Amino acid sequence: MSNKPVHVAIAILYRDGKFLLQLRDNIPGIIYPGCWGFFGGHMEPDETPEVAVKRELLEEIGYAPPLMSKFGLYSDSSVVRHVFHGELDVELSQLVLGEGWDMDLLTPEEIGQGEGYSRKAGEMRPLGRPHQQILLDFIKADARK
Repeated sequence: MSNKPVHVAIAILYRDGKFLLQLRDNIPGIIYPGCWGFFGGHMEPDETPEVAVKRELLEEIGYAPPLMSKFGLYSDSSVVRHVFHGELDVELSQLVLGEGWDMDLLTPEEIGQGEGYSRKAGEMRPLGRPHQQILLDFIKADARK
């Protein structure tokens, strides 16, 4: 077993001042079960973060923005998160959820509070802590400009 951290590529997608998030499946054993987080995932061997984030988005919601920019790199002992951002230029109804329990556009206020309402779950659900921090950093930097 390797102690090397895994590399993931994740996307901050935004539209009308809100941020697209995935409600992760509520399955014990997965990381952040039942929490809001980013779309994206593990990088394949020899895959660049730029290729990985687009592949993951196409797999998970059937859409990848034509233009994505690197926001930052967030690392801890178990994971290296390559974070990208881009504008969601289609309606939410045009996305096809291929992974996760739900998806929705959360407001900066909901992100600050650390939770958002899921219509499918029928309740407020928490944001995964690293996802919330990355979004708060993004909002503070206003990297959309």
